[in-house]
Amino acid sequence: MNRHAMTYLNDRIASRSRSLLRWLAPLALGLSLAACQQQGAATEEPPLAGAAIGGPFTLVNKEGKEVTWAQFKGEWRIVYFGYTFCPDACPLDVQAMMRGFNQFSEAHPELAEKVQPIFISIDPARDTPEVVGQWTAAFGPRLMGLTGTPEQVKKAADAFAVYYKRGEDTAGGYLMDHSRITYLMDPDGKPIAMLPTDKGPDAVAAEIAKWVK
Repeated sequence: MNRHAMTYLNDRIASRSRSLLRWLAPLALGLSLAACQQQGAATEEPPLAGAAIGGPFTLVNKEGKEVTWAQFKGEWRIVYFGYTFCPDACPLDVQAMMRGFNQFSEAHPELAEKVQPIFISIDPARDTPEVVGQWTAAFGPRLMGLTGTPEQVKKAADAFAVYYKRGEDTAGGYLMDHSRITYLMDPDGKPIAMLPTDKGPDAVAAEIAKWVK
């Protein structure tokens, strides 16, 4: 190949290289942006991040043994405050919570082992350890029921920003006014999200799966 042919060939290669670079540059930028967007979605901040929710408490389980918040270190926790004599709200909420948890457990059995559902009574006058144990058992063996003295219950409720108050008397006994929140807490005991029990088990399972990895 003579010198002129070689020069022509080199010029053609350089020209095609410049054209290829002009075509690849926007594509590379697009892929880079897409990767950033995916990374941003994967690191979505939990809705309750930084909230002053959760804290130390000492309560008792169905056997009357002391249980502290620190004992759950390293476990994800689902926490609901209610009372066993509740005629409607608590059973509905806890049922949706546990059915959602069970769905999550079937789909992700290994992850579910790291999650502890907890029911805390805000009616210690009637909710003895035995009563709480019998009530929670109706929703499955994984649900832990806790109660305590009025002082212990108040400390736990205050730590989780839970409102409760004795309500009106009825033929079946007095009612309790209380907030209806189901918290998902991370292994360090920090708040992550509120589980949507009002939207049913499917929504609860999806929200758990979104955060528990």
